[in-house]
Amino acid sequence: MNILICTAQVPFVSGGAELHVANLKHALIEAGHEADVVALPFKWYPPREIIRGALAWRMLDVTEANGKPVDMVIGMKFPAYLVEHPRKVLWVIHQYRSAYDMAGTDYDDLHSYADGAATKMFVKHVDEKFIPRALKVYANSQNVARRMSRFNNIQSEPLYHPPPRAESLSPGPQGDYIFYPSRLEPQKRQEILIEAARHLKSDAKIVLSGGGRSLAQYESLIKSDRKIRQRVELRGFVSEVEILKLYREALAVCYLPWDEDYGYVSLEAMYAAKPLIVARDGGGATEFIEDGSEGLLVDPTPEDVARAIDELYLDRKRAQQMGDRGREKVLAMNLSWPNVVEKLTRPVIELFK
Repeated sequence: MNILICTAQVPFVSGGAELHVANLKHALIEAGHEADVVALPFKWYPPREIIRGALAWRMLDVTEANGKPVDMVIGMKFPAYLVEHPRKVLWVIHQYRSAYDMAGTDYDDLHSYADGAATKMFVKHVDEKFIPRALKVYANSQNVARRMSRFNNIQSEPLYHPPPRAESLSPGPQGDYIFYPSRLEPQKRQEILIEAARHLKSDAKIVLSGGGRSLAQYESLIKSDRKIRQRVELRGFVSEVEILKLYREALAVCYLPWDEDYGYVSLEAMYAAKPLIVARDGGGATEFIEDGSEGLLVDPTPEDVARAIDELYLDRKRAQQMGDRGREKVLAMNLSWPNVVEKLTRPVIELFK
């Protein structure tokens, strides 16, 4: 089949969602389909730009391209999944969350605008009108599926996929550091881990990697306190070889996002056989973790994160057992791209029978 993947792209920003789309394209091609990505730039400020973006996708004709019929469209992110096509399947990475679970929180992009409330109503309206038009609606996690059910009464099926580094990660020796790999942004809450260094009783170190506009802010936070300076290393952007080494040789992996959609870091830690320290309100980041089994669930406070770090540092045998259980669990899940492709394309293939 000729398949278009429709997604929204914030220019100059690349992360898990972009890897998700790239890997889906590769998997579709590997399965024998002809696939390509259609992406429009997304701007969320001022709020009228959100409406313009949604209308742009509604106005697109993606039924054919250069005289070639498009047999199927896969919609991924708001507002791209609003595009019209008679054979559309959605695999929702996330909706526009400021209209839903982020509304009224510190992460709400719309609260300071006079037309913010009206924009939230618009987003909810178009989601509820156009998402159900798809042949099938998948979510990329149980957490995303719950949100659509809670806020829009739209039912979807969770469809899990392997993280980008699944085949490259392997167990390694226990180091003396806690590793936090993620883009530096407020919702990832790296500052909680940095502040936890003040409260550590063990000799554990902390290593963070990831780029972002807030790099200088985190560097300043580390430099502001001698104890933090001695414990915390901020690597910034690192090569793929280095990030695999950091996973492999860590004592544990810490991941503290607020209400994450899916959580590649959690799965990658499990593939690397490292115990996880995850915030209880981490959403999709907690879906595969049972407290005390594959890792430790913590309150999102520096004190509780420090307690968990000390617990793993001072009982390395238990930390290793947790990591081993995590790897066994994720391998048993048999996450695979061929399974994803089969499920996504099935509703359209059945139409052609």
